[in-house]
Amino acid sequence: MNRRKFISNVLLSSLGSGLALNSLGILEAYANPQSNSRHSRPAKRNAKSTEAQGEQLDSHVKDAVNKAKDFELDYADDIYLSKRQSVLLRSILQRLTRLQRLVGYANFNLISYDSALLYAKRYSVVGQFTKREIALIEALFVFDASNYGFLGKKVSDNLTDTIARKDVKKIAGSGHYLYKGDALKLYQKLKKELNSDLILTSGIRSVVKQLHLFIAKTDKSAGNLSRAARSLAPPGHSFHGIGDFDVGQKGLGAANFTSAFINTDIHQQLTDLGLIAERYPESNPFGVRHEPWHIKVIQDA
Repeated sequence: MNRRKFISNVLLSSLGSGLALNSLGILEAYANPQSNSRHSRPAKRNAKSTEAQGEQLDSHVKDAVNKAKDFELDYADDIYLSKRQSVLLRSILQRLTRLQRLVGYANFNLISYDSALLYAKRYSVVGQFTKREIALIEALFVFDASNYGFLGKKVSDNLTDTIARKDVKKIAGSGHYLYKGDALKLYQKLKKELNSDLILTSGIRSVVKQLHLFIAKTDKSAGNLSRAARSLAPPGHSFHGIGDFDVGQKGLGAANFTSAFINTDIHQQLTDLGLIAERYPESNPFGVRHEPWHIKVIQDA
């Protein structure tokens, strides 16, 4: 079975009429290729097989790195949602967008999955998530993203992970939050060392916030999950959820999230002073485009 068919079968299974809302265990079984009977027998380990596995892994990483250089292109082995799934994905996207308008942009950055479901149920302007929408959300969260090209680690194990308000601080004028401690201290240091043209462009993102961004990119990419994952981390994989943040040049707008940021005074000063470590540098092994604006806070990952 090729990779395109595998992801299609997994997600189609998640949309079956008999799927219960609490069936994460079933989805995990589908999502983990090791649970498939074809992979259930452990391979005998020897020097040759270990070497072959290493070469295969290296090849996989090299392929991901090369694709990330032209991250907006479509490639022959990219993984797509089916037309049916894409329609459902757009319905989820529209519902989450309405929810963001209801709770406000800043609050949406922190909203939990359980709260999102509750708001949607209570407010007709958002509308309750359907069973099929929930099933697709759960499938996207538990599915091993390396199957469609994202090789970064998962940092949020549970779709229902929450962010405690006592642990965060809202940054005035930005609409974003930072975790108290290392993230806030680093941001304050950058503001002190540089001029006032440095701005916070993205701080903490809950699983729901990252889900919204990822499905928006997938929708824009005509259902191409691989292409979306070359631009940003899938839900559950974003270090924005545990400490990282993005910075930009005041007045540059959305271009702060493009290669244009490299040519700004802010980026030059950050580089000259050695104040930053990038989460996704050039030719990173995670299959993600270069993000010079993404500040790495969590150093042990």
